Amino acid sequence: MTETATFTADTVTGSATGSKSEQAYQAIKARIVEGTYTPGYRLVLAAIAKDLGFSVVPVREAIRRLEAEGLVKFERNVGATVAGIDPTEYLYTMQTLSIVEGAATALSAPLIGEADVARARAVNAEMRECLQHFDPVRFTRLNQDFHSVLFEHCPNPHILDLVHRGWNRLASLRSSTFRFVPGRARESVEEHEALLQLIESGAGADTIEKAARLHRSATLDAYLAQTTLKDPNP
Repeated sequence: MTETATFTADTVTGSATGSKSEQAYQAIKARIVEGTYTPGYRLVLAAIAKDLGFSVVPVREAIRRLEAEGLVKFERNVGATVAGIDPTEYLYTMQTLSIVEGAATALSAPLIGEADVARARAVNAEMRECLQHFDPVRFTRLNQDFHSVLFEHCPNPHILDLVHRGWNRLASLRSSTFRFVPGRARESVEEHEALLQLIESGAGADTIEKAARLHRSATLDAYLAQTTLKDPNP
């Protein structure tokens, strides 16, 4: 069953800046990433435009942009809805992300300074605290913040683009991934510290790439262990 999206006046933050299309994009994307709009949620252009005080044109542009990122899909006789990720798509996306994010982290490592490491370690400390009263949505948000520090200096824009596309594709499901595998969260925090130590020690690119890749694939393995999904290409 689908639902209809509605907005309030405070949905868009910083509404005084950016084009109307950008404002609509940020507002809708935020609700999807946060899990407010779950897979199948119906996005009615006219209703969104009315609530935002815009015409339909910038809202349509925002929806098309979200469709290109894989967060929205169009269904015949239904219209725009929030896209979900089926188990097989999750498998393929996580496998791909483990490769490209590992490469991005390895390429970024020589450019990561002390301030970056300190920032990443501070985020990881917040993740550790989050384990006490586990909030999977907040933990996942912090997890993305942590990894962003490690791959954001990647000098290869094509690899970096693939990483961002992977995160966007997983956005709607990642809000609850750790809800399925809460035990994986504690392991993830420890692996983060190990990654930071490798970067601080000036470890080789191959070593960092492998550690980052195995860190990502370990989350996939934990998730698959909780499902009946089998690799279609064993």
